[in-house]
Amino acid sequence: MLMRTDPFRELDRLTQQVFGNTAGTWSRPTAMPMDAYRAGEEFVVAFDLPGVDPDAIELDVERNVLTVKAERRPVTTGGNVEMQVAERPLGVFSRQLFLGDTLDTERINASYEAGVLTLRIPIAEKAKPRKITIDSADRDRREIDA
Repeated sequence: MLMRTDPFRELDRLTQQVFGNTAGTWSRPTAMPMDAYRAGEEFVVAFDLPGVDPDAIELDVERNVLTVKAERRPVTTGGNVEMQVAERPLGVFSRQLFLGDTLDTERINASYEAGVLTLRIPIAEKAKPRKITIDSADRDRREIDA
């Protein structure tokens, strides 16, 4: 049998039962931790979703708003099981990101490995630096950085 030594953990559990996400109330979305960074010509976002089945993850993009929803369902333990500790949150997890116009939302690549959902969003061609040619009647053509 497992023993708890943290007296505040029980208080947290009771608070979640009254106000938050528990196995019996799956209606309130819970936030999921993430990292976001730019790597070369793409923007990478990684979400922690341990214990979530890949089929229970939904990704939607509408008007530059990316919505990630995932559901962690209870594990079927059988009929003759007495739960001793239940700390892993169950239910719906949700997160929305507002994507800038500089990202190409038509070419988002998603992968899921070891409980981490990774999205790779390319930088749009219109946002990349480019050279602009300047024409002059009295001089030769030259290029400048834009």
